[in-house]
Amino acid sequence: MTDEISQHIDQLIRQEDTPDDTSLPEGLDDLEPDQIALLLESLPLDARQHAWLQVPHEVQADVLVAMRSEARESLLRLFDSEALDQLTADLDAENLIELAESLPEEVVDIALARMDQRQRHYYEQTASYEENQIGRYVDHDLLILPNNSRVRDALRLLKRQVPEYTEHLWLIDRDGRLTGVVAIATLFKSREQQMLVELCSDEFDVLEATLELKDATDRFELASVAALPVVSDDGILLGRMTQRLAMEILHETYESQLMATAGLDEEEDLFAPVMRSSRRRATWLGINLLTAFLASWAIGLFEGTLQEVVALAVLMPVVASMGGIAGSQTLTLIIRGLALGQITTANVMPLLKKELSVGGLNGVLWAVVIGIVASIWFDSAAIGLVIGMAIVINIAAAALSGVLIPVLLEKLKIDPALSGSVILTTVTDVVGFVAFLGLGTLILV
Repeated sequence: MTDEISQHIDQLIRQEDTPDDTSLPEGLDDLEPDQIALLLESLPLDARQHAWLQVPHEVQADVLVAMRSEARESLLRLFDSEALDQLTADLDAENLIELAESLPEEVVDIALARMDQRQRHYYEQTASYEENQIGRYVDHDLLILPNNSRVRDALRLLKRQVPEYTEHLWLIDRDGRLTGVVAIATLFKSREQQMLVELCSDEFDVLEATLELKDATDRFELASVAALPVVSDDGILLGRMTQRLAMEILHETYESQLMATAGLDEEEDLFAPVMRSSRRRATWLGINLLTAFLASWAIGLFEGTLQEVVALAVLMPVVASMGGIAGSQTLTLIIRGLALGQITTANVMPLLKKELSVGGLNGVLWAVVIGIVASIWFDSAAIGLVIGMAIVINIAAAALSGVLIPVLLEKLKIDPALSGSVILTTVTDVVGFVAFLGLGTLILV
């Protein structure tokens, strides 16, 4: 599929040179909305705008929903009132929730006015939840029956519709509260007159609508079902969380963490305007510059030593690099553990001891190897001793920092993926340089 998308990108960029050609490239009409969204995001702005004209009207809303917000807004800015009118003509509550922040308020009001009462009710329910809560993104396409229904009612319902990711149907009372869950598989071996409440599972999982997306996904993963009901604080059944939604949330979470390591937003457009991208990245570069100055200041403290023992300047990058790699390994492990909820106050100390032991063992091993190489290279056992000791100290410090930094950032409600690597790099650079040059001053000068 990656090769197919790449071919479409090439076709659409070439087609931009012939603006009168608005035909669909071969195979484009077979793509799913999320694939078309990815394709559009991969195009420069002019080519993206030209390609948008070729997207079938009936899937345009789904494509926009699947796009990152910045890329989506680059297209919506081109819509005139007539195009916006067409777009909102058939929007359902779920799509409008996704698009609302990118649309003018008056357009949202028009879309709501066009909805039937049920869809408008769905929108009002879900819009009351925050962007990071599962209640905002529930799927309303589910099988529901009153709790006084019989098996024959359920079988009749199944003949009319069976939504994707459906293993159960849900029973509600007059107020819409969830009262029971019935596995569809049990219906076919039950009498038609039997009450559905008699087939209900004794226990069933539900998700509270106020759960944060990541917590809801974690709960969903443990449930091992195709969908889970989502309920309000007073038990009203709002909708469901499906496997598809769970996968989308996981994908966005990991993408967000990846982008955060470079100080970027996962919603950033690949072809965002130069000035906007520059402003965002300038902040991160400025932070990195401050940490670089700190490391340079540490080196400057030993200027006299470097002038007398030039070999130390040659070997400094080795010390910093070994500490940085060792620290990043530990940092990655801890960030993953925090994301999965594996790390608590109770197991931090055992984990710290384990990582210090690993760091100490690797430190000694590579200190011997690097010390021998440095001794032979510069024909000085003293230089080999200095760099060997500095390697041990820096790798141990890297292990310590790799555990404590993300844990402390998590306690302070700061995303460890966003700033952990910058802080760690600064620590390993400063500790490595001070240890190496300090030992060099004591032993060699």
